Amino acid sequence: MTDTAHSLSAQDCLVAVMIAVSMSDANVRTSELLAIEAMINHLPVFANFDPDRIKTVSAIVIELFSEEDGLDALFGLVRDNLPETLFETAYALACDIAAVDGTIREAELRILEEVRYELNIDRLHAAAIERGARAHYVTM
Repeated sequence: MTDTAHSLSAQDCLVAVMIAVSMSDANVRTSELLAIEAMINHLPVFANFDPDRIKTVSAIVIELFSEEDGLDALFGLVRDNLPETLFETAYALACDIAAVDGTIREAELRILEEVRYELNIDRLHAAAIERGARAHYVTM
């Protein structure tokens, strides 16, 4: 793993979780990438985030996904570098990325479950976050 991986900011961690959800089904969709970009451009948690970091964070996630225990390593980095107060934010962003294209696939459900577990998201809070994501991305 690169030394850059050890210097992730809290914002980098949030981006890494979104990228991991997008990559979870081995088919990164344009709608997911556009949603990540929109969130970075508009959400207050990403104020002062350098969008050029997306490439670096993406490379870290890709590298970790190619390793046998890469997902565990990714969550270790996230837990080490993301304040606990942002764990629910990370889960909310992950749910948004999974829901953005209108279909949540099995691989996305599995990684959302992993995010819930690894970040110790209370089941009731997780259900509320999931319900909010569904409401955001409902179609007519």
